[in-house]
Amino acid sequence: MAYPKSPWTLKGFVVGTLHWIDSAAVRSLLPSECQIVEILPGKTLASVYLAKYEAGSALSYSELIVAPSLVRHGGKAGGWISYIYVDHPDSVAGGREIWGLPKEMAEFTWEKGNPSQVTVRQEGTTLLRLEYRRSLGYLPLRAQLYGYSILEPALLRFAIRMRGWMGGTGSRLEIPEESPLATLPLSRGKLTYRCPMAQLTVSAPESVGISQFIRKQAIAL
Repeated sequence: MAYPKSPWTLKGFVVGTLHWIDSAAVRSLLPSECQIVEILPGKTLASVYLAKYEAGSALSYSELIVAPSLVRHGGKAGGWISYIYVDHPDSVAGGREIWGLPKEMAEFTWEKGNPSQVTVRQEGTTLLRLEYRRSLGYLPLRAQLYGYSILEPALLRFAIRMRGWMGGTGSRLEIPEESPLATLPLSRGKLTYRCPMAQLTVSAPESVGISQFIRKQAIAL
């Protein structure tokens, strides 16, 4: 498949939630080479990220990312990406072959309103539904984050530069029992943010070590 070379620049709408969860509950989902970053004793930070990348992006597509923990390796903290779904086959191929991300195809339904709603389905199964409201105000956002993944046998780290405007809001997150995401304890401590005009640049990955970690979910093309 034809996909853009890294880095990828992506522009569009972003909404997400942050959760504190028990570190012990997600240890088996992470490579042993990565240290869990705890924000409270015994608690780490998980995130659910949804985006709709539009004109001006390397590719135009929707995306769902679930990172069950903050991790640290070599002094740099970032998110370990366990689940990632998109609706563009070139994004699947590029994500797997460049960044070692376990991208899978899914269908996204975005419904505007107040509240607005996004539903993600895969082969008839609802993976997740997020209902969210408008933000009352926004603050400028300029940040650099890191993501971690595996391109066997290499442990990869890549920078994500993000800028735009961010505002807090209320939301309701639904994860049906039949969803593969239901195994994650995402019911506690939810903060929600919206970025109506976000721009992200995802850098080329660097190998930061060798890992024996094997992902539990299949990522066959």
